[in-house]
Amino acid sequence: MTTYIMLGHWTDQGARSAVDSPRRLDAAKALLAGMGGEFKHFFLTMGAYDIIAVYEAPDDAVAARFSLQLGMLGNVRAETLKAFPEAAYRAIVGSLSYEEPPRWRT
Repeated sequence: MTTYIMLGHWTDQGARSAVDSPRRLDAAKALLAGMGGEFKHFFLTMGAYDIIAVYEAPDDAVAARFSLQLGMLGNVRAETLKAFPEAAYRAIVGSLSYEEPPRWRT
């Protein structure tokens, strides 16, 4: 499964009904599970984002559908990042070429 990081902002609607947010989180977890995914971590945060979630989904299409469905509910606006675990990071970086890149003529 692929890991995704969701950075979320409550909308005005979501902030006004913050007391209902634990119920909405449970519904989001059920929605994602129904798509074959799973929440790994969830945080209420202070600063640039209101919430941060780490979740796994079978593929990018499922992650996109999940994000769109959350947005359609009107309580949160999310920015989703695809995350590469350390092993993938090492493989990606290890595959880089050390050749000098071509220079453009000016």
